[in-house]
Amino acid sequence: MSKRKRILSGIQPSGTIHIGNYFGAVENWVHLMKDYDCFFTIVDLHAITVTYDQALLPKRVWDAALDNMAAGLDPDKCTIFVQSHVPEHTELCWLLNCVTPLGELGRMTQFKEKSERERENVTAGLLNYPILQAADILIYKADAVPVGEDQAQHLEFTREVARRFNGRFGGYFPEPATLIGRGARVMGLDGDSKMSKSMGNHIGVVEAPDSIWEKLRPAKTDEARKRRTDPGDPDRCNIFSYHKLVTPDGEIKEIVAGCTGAKIGCLDCKKVFFNNLMKVLDPIRERRQALEKDPERVREALREGARKARAVARETLDGAKKLMGLLG
Repeated sequence: MSKRKRILSGIQPSGTIHIGNYFGAVENWVHLMKDYDCFFTIVDLHAITVTYDQALLPKRVWDAALDNMAAGLDPDKCTIFVQSHVPEHTELCWLLNCVTPLGELGRMTQFKEKSERERENVTAGLLNYPILQAADILIYKADAVPVGEDQAQHLEFTREVARRFNGRFGGYFPEPATLIGRGARVMGLDGDSKMSKSMGNHIGVVEAPDSIWEKLRPAKTDEARKRRTDPGDPDRCNIFSYHKLVTPDGEIKEIVAGCTGAKIGCLDCKKVFFNNLMKVLDPIRERRQALEKDPERVREALREGARKARAVARETLDGAKKLMGLLG
């Protein structure tokens, strides 16, 4: 029986997740658990590279654990843990610092963008963020990493770090492949930008149904359709892009016919989407509520995840240190 390939992906502790996070990443991760040895880490060390509220960070890490487990990351089928609970990540990061040219870090797109926003707080941690991300991946010798388009540069950087290490000390780290699943790019309710909590244009995965509907009712549709009697163009409607995430093909065809033939209004279209979205979100919300009532189950999952992760990470780190002449 062949050994299953391994993947690693990071979870940002930025509060409760929205449907952009779910359909863009988490849903794909859940499917990948069937075929891969999966490691999912809540990247609290990455979160502190920019200005943050240290009083809120523990709750955000906790919310990330609850939401992602409720959304389908089953600790019995994957390894889920908090990044800072596995110190081998930062130790390998230092080793990789010593083989990475400084100039490459300054060219990273995310560093440029974040340093522009954080002009008063451009730290060495922010600059070295990509090396820690490379360490997150390489410490598990991940065969592949599921990523969105915005992370493609970082994954290529990780491959370059692996090549540099291997070229100097011998072939040790695999170069992880890019895994892009359905990974939908979900636009916000404003229809103008990617869904984001900071933009206030999001639908929370565990948000109350009434609250979701109140956000959906005024959400942007095809702006050329001024009246119900005007024919619409689904391809110009942000709500139709949402239908593609949850609505069955048969209903999709009915939506298209009703919209282009001016037989249904935008509010009717939103109601169909809302009902189909609730079929996805209701079970997640119920699992989230059950986990909240059993916090020790979540803590134990994170402890056991860290234990499993450390066992793998320690072996990888020791091998890297030996090649570098740090272990006799």
